[in-house]
Amino acid sequence: MARKKSKPLDAEFVMFDIVYSDGSRSSNRRVPSDLLGGLDGDEPAREAIMEQDRIIAEKSGKPALAITSLIRSGKAAPEKPAQKTRR
Repeated sequence: MARKKSKPLDAEFVMFDIVYSDGSRSSNRRVPSDLLGGLDGDEPAREAIMEQDRIIAEKSGKPALAITSLIRSGKAAPEKPAQKTRR
């Protein structure tokens, strides 16, 4: 009999896809899961990623970009509602 893979009960990190103000993307950015949840939802992830970007900017010598949107990896982007056709 084949074994089913078990899912971890508590994931250590949550992955996010980020779109920056210049249109560039960054996928699968890791944020500790203990920062998320509660009344703030995913907003603490924005601050954690901004801190990661600040550290990267210091090391690279390039300025950090502003974050336009933030969405959990693996979730589909919101779609436009389908228009009804008349018959």
